[in-house]
Amino acid sequence: MGEVVNLRRVRKEKTRKDAEAKADANRIAFGRTKVERELSEAEKVLAERRLEGHRREDSSQKDD
Repeated sequence: MGEVVNLRRVRKEKTRKDAEAKADANRIAFGRTKVERELSEAEKVLAERRLEGHRREDSSQKDD
């Protein structure tokens, strides 16, 4: 025979786990210093510029 489970307790435990996961995500997203945020933004901009610099000209778009 199976184990008796209190559904209210299981539901509360799941809610707590979900809240903790959301809190962890928020700590990562918002728990950085201003310098860290600026550094990551600068790295993102640099990566985008490098990618655009390697892009080829599209020869199929000719002016008619």
